[in-house]
Amino acid sequence: MTETPIRTRFAPSPTGMFHVGGARSALFNWALAQQRPDGRMVLRVEDTDAARNRPEWTEGIIRALAWLGIGADDPHFEGPYFQSAYAEKHRETAQDLFKNGRAYYCDCTREMVQERRDNPNLGYDGFCRDRGLEPGPGRALRFRVPEGGPTVVDDRIRGRVEFDHSAIEDFVIARADGSPLFVLANVVDDVEMRITHVIRGEEHLSNTPKQQLLWEALGLTPPVWAHLPVIVNEQRKKLSKRRDKVALESYQEEGYLPEAMVNYLMLLGWAPGDDREIMPWPEMMPLFRIEDVNSSSAFFDEKKLRAFNGDYIRELSVDDFVERCAPWLTGDAVPWDPADYDAEVFRAVAPLAQSRVALLSEIVPNVDFLFLSEPVEDEKSWNKAMKPGVGREMVEAALARFADPELSWTADALKAATEETGATLGLKLGKAQAPVRVAVTGRTVGLPLFESLELLGRERVQARLTAALERLRAQEDAGAAE
Repeated sequence: MTETPIRTRFAPSPTGMFHVGGARSALFNWALAQQRPDGRMVLRVEDTDAARNRPEWTEGIIRALAWLGIGADDPHFEGPYFQSAYAEKHRETAQDLFKNGRAYYCDCTREMVQERRDNPNLGYDGFCRDRGLEPGPGRALRFRVPEGGPTVVDDRIRGRVEFDHSAIEDFVIARADGSPLFVLANVVDDVEMRITHVIRGEEHLSNTPKQQLLWEALGLTPPVWAHLPVIVNEQRKKLSKRRDKVALESYQEEGYLPEAMVNYLMLLGWAPGDDREIMPWPEMMPLFRIEDVNSSSAFFDEKKLRAFNGDYIRELSVDDFVERCAPWLTGDAVPWDPADYDAEVFRAVAPLAQSRVALLSEIVPNVDFLFLSEPVEDEKSWNKAMKPGVGREMVEAALARFADPELSWTADALKAATEETGATLGLKLGKAQAPVRVAVTGRTVGLPLFESLELLGRERVQARLTAALERLRAQEDAGAAE
């Protein structure tokens, strides 16, 4: 006996940004689909809301999924399908439910219901259940919820969840104009696409008994349900786009690697079962089991994600690192004249930078001194390094020492020269190199100084030390004049 092919679905609504919670749901569905040769993850775009039906938003969903490694070039991927394409089937199903007595027409307004119940917080009271109304203006189609007994949702993550029918009002499945509500359209689409597993966020659990009732009313077996734990911030509040950084695109723009993001998102509510956390997708995917997902809320720890990303960056080959940094080093947004960028110079410094950045975007402040005509001006760094009795004296001494034509312009020779020069001023290497670093790079922290000096070249280093010395003297003169 052959098993029914797994067909999961990911059904986002276009919103102009791709939520990290949606990305986690997509990955869990993708993992399940990829575990079987005939498994499929169906992408269905919920586009029936005209205000959200914008092609560029749908394209954004497809791009975000592709960035995560989920795309049409994989045989386990199917779609995108659009909910709007199934509108006629939605209407037909609504009418079938009406003809079979599982739905009825209702002309009650919200105000009428509230007036009868004398309580705005109580739901619909079933007033039109037995009135036998036919379709007509102002008449919505309501589903007839069975009397007595609960609907039991067998959730693979939460176990047996009961919903008493007395707490489920006869809900509307189609408007007076015949257009379906989401609860019906969602079920019809799942039926048409032969969906076997629905893995989605916890917030959809309250809709599940209604959807399961519709499946049963159509004489069909509901899919496997699995509702993922909510993702929370540091205050243990649900991630909100109004308060938290939730857009996957934001992390992409900052220079997070897709493989690091995938690895981290997979651990929000699930673990592979050993002490390993850093695990590439090909190793993680076969281990995933929806039954092993924890029902407790999952903390989105951006600091941990950043650490993951740094680990993944350090595992890249130098050539791969150079290629991935390219978008941040070229183009109109760079702080230097694009004509001054030297790919060979960056290639030489890349191994030094790779071990020091946690985000690809951090490459710019680490290497900008190589491509700017002058170093950045960072007053905090300047004031810290150029203290009286240290700054001018060390810059002046280094300038004289580096001017020696006999000095080999290599990192090792420059380090030895700086150490010797500092010793004459009673400074250890750490103190001695700080003024030189700020004079040349503009910052107190960055790539290894002496390798940086070697790459920058004798002429440019001398020019920057000279400029720094002039600034220091000008500051001293200004101070003496006060």
